[in-house]
Amino acid sequence: MPLSNSNTLAELVGYIAQTDGDYTTQIPALMIYRRSTATEPMPCIYGLGLGITVQGGKRVTLGDEVYDYGPGQSLVTSVDLLVVSYVTRADPIKPYLGVRLELDARSIAQLAAEIDFPIPLKISSSRAMSVVTLDEGLQDALARLIRLLSEPHLLSLVAPLIQQEIIVRLLNGEHGPTLRHLVAVGSPSQQIAKVIAWLKQHFTEDVPMDDLAAKAHMSPSTFRQHFRAVAGMSPLQYLKHLRLQDARQLMLNEDLDASSAAIRVGYESASQFSREYSRLFGQPPLRDIKRMKS
Repeated sequence: MPLSNSNTLAELVGYIAQTDGDYTTQIPALMIYRRSTATEPMPCIYGLGLGITVQGGKRVTLGDEVYDYGPGQSLVTSVDLLVVSYVTRADPIKPYLGVRLELDARSIAQLAAEIDFPIPLKISSSRAMSVVTLDEGLQDALARLIRLLSEPHLLSLVAPLIQQEIIVRLLNGEHGPTLRHLVAVGSPSQQIAKVIAWLKQHFTEDVPMDDLAAKAHMSPSTFRQHFRAVAGMSPLQYLKHLRLQDARQLMLNEDLDASSAAIRVGYESASQFSREYSRLFGQPPLRDIKRMKS
């Protein structure tokens, strides 16, 4: 089936993802997903980006909050968030189909500065995740981006233009406040976003929470309050989850044992690492890695 103008978003995604899996595309920021059954909850990191459920259903939990989104709904994350994600509705006849488009923070800042928004943004901290219905303009832009994959000679010139259009539509739509908080100079959300970016680079180090508050130019109590509002968890929880996620990848990809992985990511106590790992992933490290590899 050619990727023609008449194809729906579901047909376009289904044409590319004909079997279960994660599909990279010639557009580096664009990923496509297919699952024929519901999946187990999986702790993971959602970076700055737009997620679309094209068919089926998906659930993402952020701290104590639950976000369900089904066909025609979109999810935006404006900073790196530690979430638990899983497919809730899928079967072989009507599999889950999803699209993920990474967004560029610099492009968001540049385009937001050029837009005259009708309602001023309240300078406060805001949850860095939102779920809304996908409007027709965004749906059309995403469909055109996917159709462009069948015209590789145009990709380098046209794909960036459509990606810019998608950002403009997001900024002007219901996801707008979530993204605008990211780039609002001096806002608590922007300060927290900077700290999160720093933490991702330095999570294996000894990181006093008061030092993080100083980086955000906030008192420790104010910093904790704004961090939780943006990231859905405390700074200490976020740091622990970063370490545990990285340790899991080290054990999976480099065959490290639990003790070595714990030390590599900054833990001093192997028993504490094992307890916190089991709490996050539901099983002790050895058992969890065996399950993942099988």
